[in-house]
Amino acid sequence: MEPANPPCNLLWVGSRNGMEKALVERAGIAFQGVHTGQLRTANPLKLVRNLLQMAVGVWESLAIVRRFRPDVCFVTGGYVCGPVVVACWLRRTPVLIYLPDLTPGYAIRLLSKLAQRVAVTFPEASHWFGGEVPTGKAVVTGYPVRQELVKAAQHRADARRRLAAALGVSLDEPDGTQVPLLLIWGGSSGARAINRATWGALPELLALAQVVHVVGVRDWPLFETWRAEHCLPEAVAHRYHPVAYLHEEMPLALAAADLSVARAGASTLGEFPVARLPSILAPLHSVNQMDNALALVRRGGAVVIEDQELPTKLVPTVAQLLADPARLEAMRNALAQMATPNAAAKIAAEIMQLANSDTGKQQ
Repeated sequence: MEPANPPCNLLWVGSRNGMEKALVERAGIAFQGVHTGQLRTANPLKLVRNLLQMAVGVWESLAIVRRFRPDVCFVTGGYVCGPVVVACWLRRTPVLIYLPDLTPGYAIRLLSKLAQRVAVTFPEASHWFGGEVPTGKAVVTGYPVRQELVKAAQHRADARRRLAAALGVSLDEPDGTQVPLLLIWGGSSGARAINRATWGALPELLALAQVVHVVGVRDWPLFETWRAEHCLPEAVAHRYHPVAYLHEEMPLALAAADLSVARAGASTLGEFPVARLPSILAPLHSVNQMDNALALVRRGGAVVIEDQELPTKLVPTVAQLLADPARLEAMRNALAQMATPNAAAKIAAEIMQLANSDTGKQQ
């Protein structure tokens, strides 16, 4: 008897020099790189070079599509997706785009013209794609999160114990009591403005909470320089737990924290609601993060501090929130109303629908 859900072949196509290659291969997924280039640039020579790179990428992608013969293509935006989507369009392979942010970048807006469907996190993003199906191309799925986070978020105290064990530290006080846990992070590369504000205010922050600080691989050398030049007060030094990056431990950190300081990347729209994690967000304006941040603020789950305000507002904002359990609980409840822990299943259903469509069979 054949299995009800036979295994499918999966190939990840990404940038030749991108950081995703190591992450994809770490997950045991086949990876193939193609050339690509950014089209929005004021430098005409760079534009010509990038167009040539894109042309090479389309040729490479056509070869991949002919060889791999996919039933469907799933992309999440970025310029690396351009050549792949064009190749799939030329080969009549259906395309599903997922927009994690509230506002699409130039690449997704352009590529959506060639896609059959665009999955979005919130209904507010549907208007970019003509509205929801059947009027337009948008389907509201929510933001997919790891099942590890869904499970960890159900038991916050257990997540805190497991996080401490994974990091090899104690998140309890020497007498066994607990203070709030503050998670500070800025993505895989780190957020320099957040890092510098954190280091500048560490004694005050540590007086309020245990701090797990994900510095980022890029800024770790800066931390080592800072550590060599500064000495934390002995009474609170045990509360500071800096790490360069978290892999499997990140779901535990999100589930265990009482409050987070972070950028407003797309993942905050999915992970913070599932983790019921109130946050102080410092959005990057250059990549449409303010819209993401305001989506959480409007629903009552976050507050915003601009980068230039972090040195003066970070400590008082953290102190105000941690001193107000009722407000934190209200923020957690507001976030719970936004959570879509089954978003991945919804996206998978859209992928399967396209793969089984007439379009997907005409190759």
